[in-house]
Amino acid sequence: MDFSQVHICVILGTRPEAIKLAPVIQALRPEFKTTVILTGQHKEMVAQVMDLFDLQSDRNLEIMKPKQTLTQITCGTLEGLEQVFQEIHPDLVLVQGDTTTAFAAALAAFYHRIPIGHVEAGLRTDDLFNPYPEEANRRLVSQITQLHFAPTLAAVENLKRDGVRGGIYHTGNTVIDALLYVSKRSPACDIPNLDWTSNRVILATVHRRENWGEPLTQIAKAWLEILAKFADVSLVLPLHLNPTVREPLRALLGNHPRIFLTEPLNYAELVGAMQRCYLIMSDSGGIQEEAPSLGKPVLVLRDNTERPEAIAAGTAKLVGVETTGIVKATTEILESSDLYNSMASKSNPFGDGQASERILKSLKEFLA
Repeated sequence: MDFSQVHICVILGTRPEAIKLAPVIQALRPEFKTTVILTGQHKEMVAQVMDLFDLQSDRNLEIMKPKQTLTQITCGTLEGLEQVFQEIHPDLVLVQGDTTTAFAAALAAFYHRIPIGHVEAGLRTDDLFNPYPEEANRRLVSQITQLHFAPTLAAVENLKRDGVRGGIYHTGNTVIDALLYVSKRSPACDIPNLDWTSNRVILATVHRRENWGEPLTQIAKAWLEILAKFADVSLVLPLHLNPTVREPLRALLGNHPRIFLTEPLNYAELVGAMQRCYLIMSDSGGIQEEAPSLGKPVLVLRDNTERPEAIAAGTAKLVGVETTGIVKATTEILESSDLYNSMASKSNPFGDGQASERILKSLKEFLA
């Protein structure tokens, strides 16, 4: 069948969505009429990813305003997409993950009776407020989706347990497709005054809403204790753009000689940093998925995770958000080469780099 006039609309707003949908867009565009719409939830960071993958967007809703609430993001996305859908009439809308953009875009498609494909479907913590609002977003999207693209067998089982309608497809995670595409280039990550080889470098990221406030302080104190305990360890911390995150971290950590606070790394730089670092500490879901493909253990700065496959596989460990627990777990892995090597050598449970092709095949079957 000729799919060149079948119209798929891909909607994304944040950098993680852009990274995970970039290989899908690359797979779609030779086959389908494809429209890419940005909501503008992460403006500059999404533009960097689009450039890296040599992709162009077709529209930008430009919804973001300073200190915007979840309600405003949702309403702006709904209103913007209503106008677009009335104009272009897509045959299917594709969303990714659990962002407010993904939820609002799926809801807008549902209101227009447009079938929805959900990339990275089926992740669950079973705690509606942790992570917030992501756990609710992904559950709500699942209830109105026709095509569920599940990254793991555990995600498949979660969707079956929830009794969702529509087809469920085990595809692997598209972030591995993106990671392998970029890592083959061995991208640079040059940070002033940092020699990646002179110390064991911990790459750290923290941004999640549930870690704002006291948990962020506890995490920062843990990093200070770890560096005081290990003179051969340095910390690289790209600061999130949100002042609620960056200002407390800058105040607590900004004067330490072995802590390197940077602006957000673009995705190529982040991959380069992951390739060069010794250990990763993060509350990011994507990093839990990516790091095993690069042989890097991850200490997860959260009390739970919707990616239990990483914990079960031994590629990541939940260490919580309290100073004592973080220091204890980090000390164990820094002092034990056996523990480190065991985590670093495990195979990645999230995919083989062929997820986008599996999604393309399922879309063709559905739309034929």
